[in-house]
Amino acid sequence: MTSSQPAGYLATPASGSGAPVLVLHAWWGLNQTIKDLCQRLAAEGYLAFAPDLYHGQVADTIEGAEKLSGGLDGEQAQADIAESIQFLREHAQNSGHGLALIGFSLGAYFAWGFSNSHPDDVDKVVVFYGAGEIDFGASQASYLGHFAENDPFEDADYIAEMEKALQAAGRPVTFHTYPGTGHWFFEPDRADAYNAAAAQLAWDRTLEFLGS
Repeated sequence: MTSSQPAGYLATPASGSGAPVLVLHAWWGLNQTIKDLCQRLAAEGYLAFAPDLYHGQVADTIEGAEKLSGGLDGEQAQADIAESIQFLREHAQNSGHGLALIGFSLGAYFAWGFSNSHPDDVDKVVVFYGAGEIDFGASQASYLGHFAENDPFEDADYIAEMEKALQAAGRPVTFHTYPGTGHWFFEPDRADAYNAAAAQLAWDRTLEFLGS
């Protein structure tokens, strides 16, 4: 018996099943951009689920996002992610593929940590402009990172340290930095940051990585 769907958004491919991908939203919450991304993944044959870590709350301003992310219970978020992974695995049990995580900013932070704390659950990790703790000793995943050249929220030297830590842990890793971009360059609803060319390149690279 499969578990009931946790709070979140599910996108199912036309075939009814596919390789499972868990999408972890940025500090804005589970907005239309994340739902649209799930649909894009489903159109490529993936079974995509985005848990709602804010349980119904969404922000569209930095001030609102700071308030929501600042009030987030980290332990509850970890539990929500674990529940979502279980749900996704149950619905993709016949796919023959491992689980991938895609994390944006806040979601990237959880993706980094979860890949190390739950190594048996995560095979691939894609992060967009978000850093995390440098501890990958237990991880069994491969990693793809998309980072902005001009990002006041993430330190380039720290990102470089993360890459070295992954290499030292023997994990397959590729980091890309996109010239002329800033934080949120992948998100079309952030008109002040969206970069269509960089977003398309990052999407193409993500699909190639997921399919490898």
